Amino acid sequence: MILHGLTRHPGTATGVPIRLTAPLSFWGGTDADGRIVDAHHPQCGAVLTGRILLMESGRGSSSASSVLAEQIRARTAPAAIVLARSDPIIPLGALIAAELYNLFLPVVVAPYDTIPDATVLHVDAAPDHATITWSTSTA
Repeated sequence: MILHGLTRHPGTATGVPIRLTAPLSFWGGTDADGRIVDAHHPQCGAVLTGRILLMESGRGSSSASSVLAEQIRARTAPAAIVLARSDPIIPLGALIAAELYNLFLPVVVAPYDTIPDATVLHVDAAPDHATITWSTSTA
């Protein structure tokens, strides 16, 4: 299967998706290990490290971009982030990490409702277009 989206920050990644049911701020919402620590978030305790994060948008503080950049540097960030609607703070964190550390976390805006949970996704975010692919084969 293939899904097309808009690139907000380029890069490629492969991983298992994690679908959040509420927006998340990386500032105060996650810890240095990539775990959701916001006690009010429905998925508190979930680990985002290395996963393909699917969420509607980010939530709150502009400081979230620096927290995300630090998680990218420490390799505790998600492998990629797919948003349902554009958010300026999350791509900024990816841009900071790319500029400072030469590490690229793809950020894509796409309608991800059709992506199954039990699969492996590949995100390819080129500057002019993004594709998300997966296989539903059980072979």
